[in-house]
Amino acid sequence: MSKIYPVGIQSFEEIRRGGYCYVDKTALIYQLVKTGKYYFLSRPRRFGKSLLISTLEAYFLGKKELFKGLAMEELEKDWTTYPVLHLDLNARKYVDASSLNAILNQHLESWEAIYGDEKKDRAPEERFAWLIEKACRTTGRNVVVLVDEYDKPMLQAIGNEPLLTDYRNTLKAFYGVLKSCDKYLCFALLTGVTKFSKVSVFSDLNNLMDISLSNRFANICGITENELYRDLEEDIRLLAEANGMNETEARQTLKEWYDGYHFAENTEDIYNPFSLLNTLAEMKFGSYWFETGTPTFLVELLQRSKYDLHRLAEEMATADSLGGIDTMETNPVPILYQSGYLTIKGFDKEFRTYELGFPNKEVEEGFTKFLLPNYASLSSGNPSFEISSFVREVRGGNADAFMRRLQSFFADTPYELARDLERHYQNVLFIVFKLLGFYTQAEYRTSNGRIDMVVKTDRYIYVMEFKLNGTAEEAIRQINEKGYAAPFASDGRILYKIGVNFSNEIRGIEKWIVEE
Repeated sequence: MSKIYPVGIQSFEEIRRGGYCYVDKTALIYQLVKTGKYYFLSRPRRFGKSLLISTLEAYFLGKKELFKGLAMEELEKDWTTYPVLHLDLNARKYVDASSLNAILNQHLESWEAIYGDEKKDRAPEERFAWLIEKACRTTGRNVVVLVDEYDKPMLQAIGNEPLLTDYRNTLKAFYGVLKSCDKYLCFALLTGVTKFSKVSVFSDLNNLMDISLSNRFANICGITENELYRDLEEDIRLLAEANGMNETEARQTLKEWYDGYHFAENTEDIYNPFSLLNTLAEMKFGSYWFETGTPTFLVELLQRSKYDLHRLAEEMATADSLGGIDTMETNPVPILYQSGYLTIKGFDKEFRTYELGFPNKEVEEGFTKFLLPNYASLSSGNPSFEISSFVREVRGGNADAFMRRLQSFFADTPYELARDLERHYQNVLFIVFKLLGFYTQAEYRTSNGRIDMVVKTDRYIYVMEFKLNGTAEEAIRQINEKGYAAPFASDGRILYKIGVNFSNEIRGIEKWIVEE
């Protein structure tokens, strides 16, 4: 390695003093500070929010020496020291109301040790307001408030409405202080994964500028391709050597696996910084970001809202809907976007709508594989084993074997899905053939409840037709009568036609017919 990488390190001071690799974001940070006062920024987990907060803290504390050689060193001339109140809600598990009160109290007590504890017996928001005023009067400087992962307690309470309401009410009052104490404040930034808006914690904070979808600050977290090639060129060369690739192949693989995030329309692609730095540190490719957090509550949300998984590849949303998650029980798209599982792929200027999709292969493959055991029945309980077995059977031309495995995926379909079996069938088929598509050419389209499937391997082509409450004979007849196999007549590979019937009565695949 030509550098040491700050994997898991979120302290700007530690990174700079320890000689760790740092991709310079200080020009954007300077612009942020000089063009506004109150900000909110939403980004996925492990995307650099804590490092941004830490960098701002070092800047407002006047630690000029930490910025030597960075853009900020030339841009900032005054280097004034301000009182900084840094609230970090990230490092705790919130299980009940006392958990939130404890972390707030912990921070308030640390600030009271500096500025006085005359109000220590008051409510948290009263103590916070008093501390802001006292810090300003004591130092003669307006106060900087930095809140890291403001929404962590509420995210952990999703699904527990009474606890979520309790957290919401506590934090609404606490964060509301930022508006009432305006004359004592110099700067404030709240970061988080989601935005609880409307009648939630932000209803009183209408002075916050939400820069989550801002073109100006789209690149303030994450690593752009220009930054990657500017700062890490030698590291990419070493990665290529370690993996038996040339440099072009290494660049392309990094892009395919970790690039593709957009947080505004018409902006540069952004690489996931956590996965990118882990890859360079370990000198091997892996699903680093995805494997550090399992999106269990997102899958539950998709199931409760009866979401059609086919939409993941072609979802649409407005800017307003992406800005909040208050309707997530009926519309899970905003939280899928804010959590980093979907990203902006295009923008329709006429209708002001965003086209969404998976950002890259790490997220697409990881999320789809995670969905499988939540929708399908796996006899082994191991998604990787089931998919690898399925792929080997498809590649080997063993049509009956992979159809038996596909049939097993629909075994023991829960009774609660009986009213929406067609959607369930389509969702399972989407997951299975999406995963299959990472290893073969698997194409599918949906029309009026009918799914046509074409799967291609080096030696075989499978043309498949699915029927619901019909017969496998009808499915195979449709393939022949409509000439679905005709486009592959001159192809040298062995072609199989497969007609499949789903039965609501048995809640699964009732029969299939294979013709060569």
